[in-house]
Amino acid sequence: MATGSVLETVTAEEARRVIDAAAAKATEIGQPMDIAVVDAGGNLKAHLRMDGANIGSITIAINKAYTAIAFQQETAGLQEATRPDGPIFGLSEAHGGRLVVFPGGIPLVRDGSIMGAIGVSTGTVEQDQEVASAGAAAY
Repeated sequence: MATGSVLETVTAEEARRVIDAAAAKATEIGQPMDIAVVDAGGNLKAHLRMDGANIGSITIAINKAYTAIAFQQETAGLQEATRPDGPIFGLSEAHGGRLVVFPGGIPLVRDGSIMGAIGVSTGTVEQDQEVASAGAAAY
């Protein structure tokens, strides 16, 4: 077997803590959510579809988290630049349509390094961002 190190990333325990905090916020605001955590490579680490959350939002939550990793920033930060008159309009169609360029995706940062990301979907974009922020704060 080869020796070496695996990319440092969010642990399963940390992913559960992030999801639990996000779910608590979603419950507090009365909006069931799809909540996803991806690792540093953008691969799904954990997911929760709360009772009543939209089935169609599962993929959106995962893709918001992926986008936050791919661009190393909150997905909310991509909104202006990707509007029809923006310099990177059409970005959301890149990666086979996997990129999501509206609020609800936030990198999970430890000691200045991105270790994963959370993505949240089902509510309004404001609710998605609020719940994602609560999850990220628990990391």
